[in-house]
Amino acid sequence: MAVSFPKCPSSSLPAIQARNRAWAPSLGSPIQAGDSSKGALFEATKRYHLSVSASNRGSAVTPVEPSKKVEDSGAGTKPTDLPIKVENGTRPAGFSSEGFQNLQQVGPDGSGSESTVSITVVGASGDLAKKKIFPALFALYYEGCLPKHFTVFGYARSKMTDAELRDMVSRTLTCRIDQRENCSVKMEEFLKRCFYHAGQYDSEAHFADLDKKLKQHEGSRISNRLYYLSIPPNIFLDVVKCASLAASSGNGWTRVIVEKPFGRDAESSAALTRGLKQYLHEDQIFRIDHYLGKELVENLSVLRFSNLVFEPLWSRQYIRNVQIIFSEDFGTEGRGGYFDHYGIIRDIMQNHLLQIMALFAMETPTSLEAEDIRNEKVKVLRSMKPLQADDVVIGQYKSHTRGGVMYPGYTDDNTVPSNSLTPTFAAAALFINNARWDGVPFLMKAGKALHTKRTEIRVQFRHVPGNLYKGCFGTDLDRATNELVIRVQPDEAIYLKINNKVPGLGMRLDRSNLNLHYAARYSKEIPDAYERLLIDAVEGERRLFIRSDELDAAWGLFTPLLKELEERRIAPELYPYGSRGPVGAHYLAAKYNVRWGDLGAELH
Repeated sequence: MAVSFPKCPSSSLPAIQARNRAWAPSLGSPIQAGDSSKGALFEATKRYHLSVSASNRGSAVTPVEPSKKVEDSGAGTKPTDLPIKVENGTRPAGFSSEGFQNLQQVGPDGSGSESTVSITVVGASGDLAKKKIFPALFALYYEGCLPKHFTVFGYARSKMTDAELRDMVSRTLTCRIDQRENCSVKMEEFLKRCFYHAGQYDSEAHFADLDKKLKQHEGSRISNRLYYLSIPPNIFLDVVKCASLAASSGNGWTRVIVEKPFGRDAESSAALTRGLKQYLHEDQIFRIDHYLGKELVENLSVLRFSNLVFEPLWSRQYIRNVQIIFSEDFGTEGRGGYFDHYGIIRDIMQNHLLQIMALFAMETPTSLEAEDIRNEKVKVLRSMKPLQADDVVIGQYKSHTRGGVMYPGYTDDNTVPSNSLTPTFAAAALFINNARWDGVPFLMKAGKALHTKRTEIRVQFRHVPGNLYKGCFGTDLDRATNELVIRVQPDEAIYLKINNKVPGLGMRLDRSNLNLHYAARYSKEIPDAYERLLIDAVEGERRLFIRSDELDAAWGLFTPLLKELEERRIAPELYPYGSRGPVGAHYLAAKYNVRWGDLGAELH
């Protein structure tokens, strides 16, 4: 019996179907989909409870007809899941996490048992928690997406009472534009479920105290626990160790959401993964990249795989280049100390933009199951050519006066060393060595303190062979090519640039947009990415989270480049605050006969 959630607009039907299917094969003898026989469920449940009873007595347990255990490699095959404690033991070997999770909620007679979810935000006093996590949790509650029984705990070193936490959280909560009439009531209800516990991040005793508080709220229900690590990466392992040993669930699932950065290079990332896996199994770890939760990024596969018009064109035969562009119109602004340790390549390109590229370029997965999708993304990353320094341009913004206002340069930030060579801008040309994409340049560009704030994917198609109307475009054939633009943020939209005849007696051509503008088409406000990812973590849906072998492949592409840049101390090209970035980025695009598509983006 799967965990029952209220109807939620943000929940994906395939995710729910996948979750409901996942547990049945792990019971030993599978229960077929659609089998409503209580006898089959009872027999599977009875085998499980016999196993748990033996486990609680401290004896070794082998489930009846166990499914073959899969090594916890994080690659391809369905992984075994969480080592959930059951009093003196752990989840019996051979049971998948979903089977264990769902069986915990079935009594020996096949009857259901109430469950509860405890969500602990570790680092609750930080900016991310205040600005994103608590508001996302409230939005999910407001939309009816959270389970009937849930509790939110804040955990941090700061001394704070429950009332003080609620006051802090209440300042950041907002309601959906189309449902404001019961906003204050919903806020009060949500805040009553929020509590706080102060403690050190490396103290098992303090986490044991948290465990006692959680149990008071969980009561006799099946307890499922989700930890969100909104903390610096250098204390991830301390928290995971203490939470695993002193505050994991005794009869349900325990999951941990880990925020980026996942290391600084391949070596530190691998060390972090090894450390996490000392206390967690791979599918207890939810590595979050909030860009994967954005509406237009999730729509990528829908656009491509459910529209016949696009899939045949999605290859080197018709696509000339693909551009993935990220730009911000502000600098580091107080985050200089943190940013200087990572730079734009680690902060944006190696994760956000590379994940978008993998989703864009992957082959058709065999299903919408999380592992099938992530397998295809890994194949893309492993097929890519190693990134060369000659195919990369880096830059750093400098001070600039505009309109009588002086905007400071990167090194003017008091938290940044005056001789810092950390790039605030990077452009790169990447290539995929497979039959679909051979020779097609994928151009990435990411920068701070640029002329606009925008994230978009631009697909430039090839010229029409023997174009009858090329004379109408003069020598600039690029004006005659079709371009598909997927604007991820802000003002979400998908539009296709086509050539069109201007009405009149003459033959004059115009470039027009076939435009799906989300704000005009859909009245409902688009959920924040954190809302989608949090509810997926609660539901156990891993499709939008990063697997360890994905992470290894991503760092394998960028680590050699990062080491070369740092060892050779390559100086970034300076560009004025508020400009379009370094001139070198345009030379890089020209090297592959490409023009950046966002040069005239303000007009579209």
